[in-house]
Amino acid sequence: MTENEIGTLVIEAAIMVHRELGPGLMETVYEIVLARELQERNLLVKRQVPVPIRYKGLRFDEGFRADLIVNDSVILELKSVERVTAAHKKQVQTYLRLTGCKLGYLLNFGESLMKNGITRCVNGLEE
Repeated sequence: MTENEIGTLVIEAAIMVHRELGPGLMETVYEIVLARELQERNLLVKRQVPVPIRYKGLRFDEGFRADLIVNDSVILELKSVERVTAAHKKQVQTYLRLTGCKLGYLLNFGESLMKNGITRCVNGLEE
């Protein structure tokens, strides 16, 4: 399954979760439910995945934790905020660069319409 095919399933699942739960809950609630929804679509989902960083030839395991990684290739960063900032978008871009993943989504469940809360981020992904 390609990254783009996974992305389509992610968006469908995120919209379904948002329609059912609505906006404004804590991010962890959406994380748990979205992970389950993606697993029901036969995707491999890992939650709170530690991702190490490398600096000057050293490896630091305390880098960051990705909210969800789907099929070891698509990173999902979940938010439940009134408004997404440029810093949130840069965060996903940095995660993509550090992991080598080519596709990521910033999903803001704080929006009244989920389609307005979806930001697609790429890192060298061929369309």
